[in-house]
Amino acid sequence: MAGLLRNKFVAITGSSSGIGRATAIACAKQGGNLLLHHLGDSRAKEDIATLQKELKSIDPKLEYVDHGGDLTQLGVSEALVKKAKDSFGTLDVLVNNAGICKFDDFHAVTRETMDRHLAVNTISPFFLTQAATRLMKEGGHGGSVVNIASITATQGSSQLTHYAATKAAILGFTFSAAVALGPDGIRFNSVCPGTTETSMNKDDLDKDDKRTKMALAVPLRRLGKPEDIAGAVVFFASDLAAYVSGQSLIVDGGASINYQ
Repeated sequence: MAGLLRNKFVAITGSSSGIGRATAIACAKQGGNLLLHHLGDSRAKEDIATLQKELKSIDPKLEYVDHGGDLTQLGVSEALVKKAKDSFGTLDVLVNNAGICKFDDFHAVTRETMDRHLAVNTISPFFLTQAATRLMKEGGHGGSVVNIASITATQGSSQLTHYAATKAAILGFTFSAAVALGPDGIRFNSVCPGTTETSMNKDDLDKDDKRTKMALAVPLRRLGKPEDIAGAVVFFASDLAAYVSGQSLIVDGGASINYQ
């Protein structure tokens, strides 16, 4: 089914690589106009420029604007939403994708590591969503917020205790925000990826044949790809999910239900 996001304006955080990049491409293929957030450093700018070329090859008539900045810094969330208003006049969809994930043993996690994970993975999405939903309310036509959580929000992971806490918080935020802003027609849903091959976890998967071992634990016998997650995001962003709110969808190839 094509055109699921036609005439919609979509903001995606962390869109220069991985799941964010795949989500941008998937949204463009469905007719979405995009605001592409990135960190704003030289590498991210290069990646975004390459992405924009690819997006224009998909549909040159759509709008693809970008905005750089660290969302943990004061004023960046508001500036991103202002860019949406100045560029599009409104905002229909926010995808809270930007995140960090540092693998570490529980007793090795420092206060600095914990604080940074909370700032990027939990606090920033909260306040960006505040700003974005104000713009959605101004438009008077509701909207959709899609949060990228993690399978670690519901399943244990020995080297991700700190990361798991930040993603479990995102699930709680999703549920309560769906109740708080439902009367305004704004939906909230989360996607919980299983192990997905991105630059974030490449070094960990390269250790001791871990990639092969983890793939064997997945009933579909492969790890996730960013495109697998992007499909779920498009569903929640689109009107196919017009009566779906406060839900979380695990996208892990069945790994979480494999107890053999």
